[in-house]
Amino acid sequence: GQVADVPMTLLGRKDLPADGMANFIKYAKENGNKINLANAGLGAVSQLCGMLLQESLGVQFTTVPYAGTAPAMTALLGGQVDVLCDQTTQTIPQIKGERVKLYGVTTQERIKTLPDAPTLQEGGLKDFEVKVWHGVYAPKGTPPEAIDKFNAALRAALKDPVFTQKMAELGAEIVPEAKQTPEGLQTWLKSEVDKWGGVIRKAGVYAD
Repeated sequence: GQVADVPMTLLGRKDLPADGMANFIKYAKENGNKINLANAGLGAVSQLCGMLLQESLGVQFTTVPYAGTAPAMTALLGGQVDVLCDQTTQTIPQIKGERVKLYGVTTQERIKTLPDAPTLQEGGLKDFEVKVWHGVYAPKGTPPEAIDKFNAALRAALKDPVFTQKMAELGAEIVPEAKQTPEGLQTWLKSEVDKWGGVIRKAGVYAD
């Protein structure tokens, strides 16, 4: 079953000239590949978020992959790169410490953890939505009765108030009960494959 959705955040280095999403869009279109876009590595959600960002803006940045969010964030904090898109579970401490510029969150609606942060759709990127999501899987061939037991345990855990509070502090949201089932996870997975397959194909040469 599926566990939680985690929003992404679009960040800039502290001294990036553009303030606010509208100004960032203008700055991005004027500077194009002069802008260094970090990500947490090939295939990471931050790379996919960056690819969708470039497609939405109609520009191509210079992408810089790192071996994980930690070195990418270190490069952003040090000013070696200009922009990073990554999940709230990794970025909230830097945002709340005001060590980076926050341009917005990638969900359709504002999030409770960062209530003053606009969505990128509010900032001018129509239909822009990226969420990290977490699911629990078992090996192929696992007996159905075992899957049922695992799923019952998962759904019970997702009602634990300590767990839900911790997720909320990280900007994550427990998914609705319909998504907590094997069928719900499978349906969501298919929709994500369909969505990102198109983005990756459009990305072409800079998908790497």
